[in-house]
Amino acid sequence: MVFGENRGVERTPRDRDSEGRARSARPRDGLGRPLPYGRAGVARQAEGIARSPGETLAEAQRLLDAGKPFHAHEVFEDAWKTRPEPERDLWQGLAQLAVGLTHAARGNAPGGARLLERGADRIAGYGDPYDVDVSGLAAWARDLAERLVSGGGPVDARVEAPRLTLA
Repeated sequence: MVFGENRGVERTPRDRDSEGRARSARPRDGLGRPLPYGRAGVARQAEGIARSPGETLAEAQRLLDAGKPFHAHEVFEDAWKTRPEPERDLWQGLAQLAVGLTHAARGNAPGGARLLERGADRIAGYGDPYDVDVSGLAAWARDLAERLVSGGGPVDARVEAPRLTLA
């Protein structure tokens, strides 16, 4: 039974994965926005892949350089779910930076700025594990967040893509 404003609205069943979890099968554009069914979209990142830190960083950098920060976020999300507990905040913070860039590229300046700041705060205490340029990334995120708050956006995700490592 449907209540409120949705009364009488016919709902279509939600897409589900093989384990029954809600998972949209709609194609997505390069920034992860859903497209209408039947449209050509950007190939999705496979989920649940356990990569080494180096593989994670290389794949995420490739996606960022291609202007696909939403997809890079999914790579970081796999790392934060599979890496040991002491590292999870690092990977979650990197995912937040990628999602912040996604929102900034989509034109959501306030949301992008908040996620960039949150990601910068989350990674700040890590030094440079796996040659991740933590201080450089935090400075990049804070700079972009400030530009977004000052009226910038949308931004070009490819142009704004950060370098993840020191090398």
